Amino acid sequence: MGGISFLVVSVDALRRGIEMWDSLRPSGRTQTTKPKYITNQREGDQRMTKLYFIRHGKTEWNAEGRFQGAGGDSPLLPESYDQIKMLGNHLKDIEFAHAFSSPIKRARITAEETLTMLNKRPELTFMDGLKEFSFGVWEGMSFGEVQEGWYDMYDASRNHPEKFDASQVEGSESFESVQKRFREAVEEAVATYGGEDVNLVFFSHGAALTTGMGGLIGIPLADLRARGGLGNTSTSILETHDGHTFTEITRNDTSYLGVASDASNTI
Repeated sequence: MGGISFLVVSVDALRRGIEMWDSLRPSGRTQTTKPKYITNQREGDQRMTKLYFIRHGKTEWNAEGRFQGAGGDSPLLPESYDQIKMLGNHLKDIEFAHAFSSPIKRARITAEETLTMLNKRPELTFMDGLKEFSFGVWEGMSFGEVQEGWYDMYDASRNHPEKFDASQVEGSESFESVQKRFREAVEEAVATYGGEDVNLVFFSHGAALTTGMGGLIGIPLADLRARGGLGNTSTSILETHDGHTFTEITRNDTSYLGVASDASNTI
């Protein structure tokens, strides 16, 4: 009898638990939760450091569809200076505690020209961790030439980063090494200048930003290219409350440029 009594009590308790759970469930369809890195909501009322990431203006090699990494550089197009002014006008009312840039000329000029447009110009620091992805022997080659000579690695670099083997492309970096140096640079910047309601701005490159920001917000390598590349002179925004975990607020905003993105200005 004792065993039967115990079983009855357990079933009743289970039934009450189910009824309580049902009363707490929201009505209607089950809502799906967006991945952490696709959100514009802050957690609680925590004060954040906001990080603005800018891709440099469009260059000759961008327009020609050539690999342009840390070991290659080409001049900004004349129209890029107009777009940089539009970027500066878009950001002019934001007070940045500090600015950071890749030392590569196309990013450096974009940074310097943009900062002259701001109502309050911050100091600028150059950081090697913000340099473009090094493409080794691919530097200066057209996408078609690389695809013909290194089909598997070209496809991996564009569509399957988790399969990219830097040892098969002489002088190239791996996606993991770019993410490591990019994170180190950003964490150093936040540790030095970050704080409650502080804005920081970073000027970098298409592949470095896609790879580096993806690492900061926890996108798996296999999904790194799923949302496409970043437009020239685009703005992406992340937030952090501790300098180590990051949340995406805005990605690839070019609304202030008044031009449509195309294959020649994304990578």
